[in-house]
Amino acid sequence: MTIDAAALHDFQQAIGAANVITDLARLRSYECDGLTGYRVVPGLVLLPHTADEVAASVTVCATHRIPFVARGAGTGLSGGALPVADGVVISLARLRRVLEVDPVDRRAVLEPGVTNLDITRAAAPHGLYYAPDPSSQQVCTIGGNVAENSGGAHCLKYGFTTNHVLALEVVLADGSVVTLGGDSGEQAGPDLRGVFLGSEGTVGIATKITVRLLRTPETVRTLLADFPSIQAAGEVVSDIVAAGIVPAAVEMMDTLAIEAAEEAVHAGYTIGTPAALVVELDGPVEECDGQFEKVRAICEKHGCTRLHIAADNEERAAIWRGRKAAFAAVGRISPDYFVQDGVVPRTRLAEVLGRIADMGDEAGLRVANVFHAGDGNLHPLVLYSAAAGETERAEVLSGKIAELCVELGGSLSGEHGIGTDKACSMPKMFSEVDLDVMARVRDAFDPHQLCNPGKLLPTPRLCGERPGKFAPHPLEEAGVIERL
Repeated sequence: MTIDAAALHDFQQAIGAANVITDLARLRSYECDGLTGYRVVPGLVLLPHTADEVAASVTVCATHRIPFVARGAGTGLSGGALPVADGVVISLARLRRVLEVDPVDRRAVLEPGVTNLDITRAAAPHGLYYAPDPSSQQVCTIGGNVAENSGGAHCLKYGFTTNHVLALEVVLADGSVVTLGGDSGEQAGPDLRGVFLGSEGTVGIATKITVRLLRTPETVRTLLADFPSIQAAGEVVSDIVAAGIVPAAVEMMDTLAIEAAEEAVHAGYTIGTPAALVVELDGPVEECDGQFEKVRAICEKHGCTRLHIAADNEERAAIWRGRKAAFAAVGRISPDYFVQDGVVPRTRLAEVLGRIADMGDEAGLRVANVFHAGDGNLHPLVLYSAAAGETERAEVLSGKIAELCVELGGSLSGEHGIGTDKACSMPKMFSEVDLDVMARVRDAFDPHQLCNPGKLLPTPRLCGERPGKFAPHPLEEAGVIERL
């Protein structure tokens, strides 16, 4: 429904008129997230300062049946924060306090607008850090990380956001506030904390997040290795894992990704090399040093053409700066691009990359690859020019790459989420019964479909049909048709 004067008045009363954006030019700042190919101008943007104001905003939405989308830093890459026309965006950017750092129990309590990297900065004086580290960690927020169950380069050893969140204070779709999880991350009954994590904003809004902190490793060893082919680099990854070594991170970049990153940050990567691996080990000094020598031997066994070992923290930071700059840096070699996110078994890395290259050639588009090789989490970047009319081809290719991952025994997403981008591909991975169950769980939290509607689950198959197997079609309610 359209936001009328009564609803606007209620929002202004709830959080203050100065915190309600109605100006079209300002609203356009919120029309998309990091997936810029999809854009919708919201009806209103709300800027609450506190959890109570978030709850008050959602209560107004519930009263007037207005759909809402929670938004953090807007760095998501699946259209998960795409607004709803005539709906509202609830920005959490002003809820950015670190409420507590507990060095004894190794926990931190945070508001959702705290950036990922700022958690580690707050914990560092206590010899602690927060492990999940998306490439956008300097700007992405913990609220968005929770919504998408983000990972990052070090998720191979340390896991994703879900492995590090103990408790959540959540505003539900009716404006009520509940706590999911607890001090240990466990509670009696169903794991509702687990249901919320990765639900992409479709069941509520997190307003307070308790995370687990880890001790800073005793030592860290990092190497950058070049290889004559993607296949050789992939075999290195398999051999490292087969040797019983679990690195903190194993990242791979191809020629195009290296070219873009090196042009942007000059991190010391080799221009023109077919594949480069970043391998990082951490832990006790003796254990780390012994495993590091084994990794170096494996690299040499598979024809490593250059092996650079970071001599100090400055060189290590430079290597990671190159890797983490890759997504944004691709803008230097292409005017537009889609970032895809899928997972395949490690043993099929070479196969999937070869097929992606063939698909790109067939579509007449370049594809750059930079990804978490250790757990098979791919991030192909489909390069295109909207001005040249290539958008539709690029979008189709991007979707086919995601579905290829499922075909090869993987999944549609490793950490970026399904959002708007891949909702229609969900039937490739899940049965109708699976999707119906997901819809029923969502309906239990949000029966009126106000929380981030149109995301994650496929849209209804027929015009006017409600999501879910168990909801009657409008024609059924009118007595025109019967359910078989």
